[in-house]
Amino acid sequence: MKNIRFGSVERDPDVRMLDEMRDLLLDQDFAQDADNQPLYYMYRDLYRDEHLETIRENDIRFDVTVMPPKKLGRELVKTKGHYHPEARKGVPYPEIYEVMAGEAHYLLQEKDRGGGVSDVVVVSANSGDKVIIPPGYGHITINTGRKRLKMANWVSSRFDSIYGDIEEKKGGAYYETIAGEFIQNQNYSDVPELRPVEPEEVPDLGIVEEEPMYNMIESPENLAFLNRPEKFEWVFEDLY
Repeated sequence: MKNIRFGSVERDPDVRMLDEMRDLLLDQDFAQDADNQPLYYMYRDLYRDEHLETIRENDIRFDVTVMPPKKLGRELVKTKGHYHPEARKGVPYPEIYEVMAGEAHYLLQEKDRGGGVSDVVVVSANSGDKVIIPPGYGHITINTGRKRLKMANWVSSRFDSIYGDIEEKKGGAYYETIAGEFIQNQNYSDVPELRPVEPEEVPDLGIVEEEPMYNMIESPENLAFLNRPEKFEWVFEDLY
């Protein structure tokens, strides 16, 4: 995959390879026999020059991820998946995504204190849809279409993602097959039933389908929830 230009910024991608995800796949016959190959491409820290100072002052980051359609044996191509650490005691960092092109499922799972999950939802998103990752939810993105998935995210720049929990469980709480079925990951105990939900708009923060998500930087106060989620409980309550 070529580098990407965003405004005057040009970035080479970080590439997620199959070797990094073999243990996280449903189809272990495929996982153990397939050649190493790129699965998706992450272009981090993009900005237009006029917004750089605002982005740095607010400790946030804009990324773009590109995921070509692919079958991983019986499973659809997906991201590795991760959780976020706490921004304040008991309140982990949130995140927000936008589908720029293609179709996606966002698998969100809330971790409980026992190491299992207390809630699992799947958000169906198409071009223009925004998907908020609430505090406490790990997330995996699945390319459900036949075309390239291109998505963007706004996220705090104050933390590193936590991959270990999902690595230990050999993937998310559910796997999505090429037939569109969801199969429970048996490495989790007491997994709740998967709930399908739709993306939610938050007009008060400028999170609407018709407005490109990057433009939220024009009103940076609308992105304050990324670093101060405890002050935006009204956004996350009953979100999904």
